[in-house]
Amino acid sequence: MSSEIIADADHKMARAVEAMERDFQGIRTGRASTALVERIHVDYYGTQTPLNQLAGISVPEPHQIVIQPWDRGVLGAIEKAITKSDIGLMPNVDGTVVRLNIPPLTEERRKELVKVVHRRMEDARVEVRNMRREAADLIKKEERDGELGADESHRQLELLQRTTDHHTDEIDQLGSVKEQEVLEV
Repeated sequence: MSSEIIADADHKMARAVEAMERDFQGIRTGRASTALVERIHVDYYGTQTPLNQLAGISVPEPHQIVIQPWDRGVLGAIEKAITKSDIGLMPNVDGTVVRLNIPPLTEERRKELVKVVHRRMEDARVEVRNMRREAADLIKKEERDGELGADESHRQLELLQRTTDHHTDEIDQLGSVKEQEVLEV
């Protein structure tokens, strides 16, 4: 039973790391990426709809994103949603498409983005530690109930700690890569 607890905790920890990695894709690095705008929700006839379900998003140049809606009537709503979002870009509506020009990041903005990266890394670490605590509590409960011996319980807790350390190291590595990407001029 305790090996199932550890496998479940490992799976949940991996999902927390993946979620952090997806969030990192939305952090602007000075280069155009469709991930910057895919998650923006647009008010489409009263329904909050992700932008990638309303339009084709492309990157024709390294510093430009082009959004081509399938329904021209939604151009104004897309412009409004991008303006209200926190990506810090002003949309240019050009007839049938919305263009986003990505200016080079200032040093101050780079430092702010590094803080955002660090904050998200810490959130992921907290998630992993909470999962470790929950799994450790279940293992200790099994030991108290007599389903697990003290030695086996100790071995399982050590395995759980190694799993936690692995995922924490992965968080640190991914965060370091993203930090370098943000600081790159």
